[in-house]
Amino acid sequence: QVQLAESGGGLVQAGGSLRLSCAASGNIFSINVMGWYRQAPGNERELVAAISSGGSTNYADSVKGRCTISRDNAKNTVYLQMNSLKSEDTAVYYCNAGGVETTRGYLEVWGKGTLVTVSL
Repeated sequence: QVQLAESGGGLVQAGGSLRLSCAASGNIFSINVMGWYRQAPGNERELVAAISSGGSTNYADSVKGRCTISRDNAKNTVYLQMNSLKSEDTAVYYCNAGGVETTRGYLEVWGKGTLVTVSL
């Protein structure tokens, strides 16, 4: 069984920074894409940023220039550095791993989410 464990969420003032981490555990051979999604109350879940195993990245327009996604393939861990946070960044942030190669084939896995609250 593959699990994702997120950490790093919390309360921060507008203009501040947070770093989210997500570590995948289990019988994993490789992970194709790792990413972060977020869901604010009343909104649909949306992509924040994603990174491939080769390092290619994709960002939502709303976070470009303010967030940086990175990963450590050896540790099956993905990070999201968020700077210049705004109140509209307040949401539950979910880690996602796609194309997770295991002994049972390829899986997509979601974390339980970590709350980020940005105060004015």
